[in-house]
Amino acid sequence: MSRARWHVLREGPVLTLARALPPRFDVVAETWLPGGGRARLAHQIRQDIWRAVQHQRGFSPVVQIACRDGGLAVRAGGRVSVRPFDRDGIEARIADVLEHKKCRARWIRCAGRAA
Repeated sequence: MSRARWHVLREGPVLTLARALPPRFDVVAETWLPGGGRARLAHQIRQDIWRAVQHQRGFSPVVQIACRDGGLAVRAGGRVSVRPFDRDGIEARIADVLEHKKCRARWIRCAGRAA
């Protein structure tokens, strides 16, 4: 899927990347990263979240990145259009991705090139 099919909303210090509008967080996990290119970072995180949760029917990723305190506050998750679903399990998988050391290092490298 190309980047052109994703909605990128910029509202001041907040960038939101979503497949469908309005963006909705049925599941969410959060982390903090050092500064860098928000759009590039959002796409990288979205790809890794998708890989971890792609088997969840009806899942559509949403990544929101806000500039705060010299870094980036990241909310990642998305909408799940199928009910019922395992909210805790999906949020745990997303949190694992957000805290994975190799993923974080790659995101920071990639986002740094766009800074």
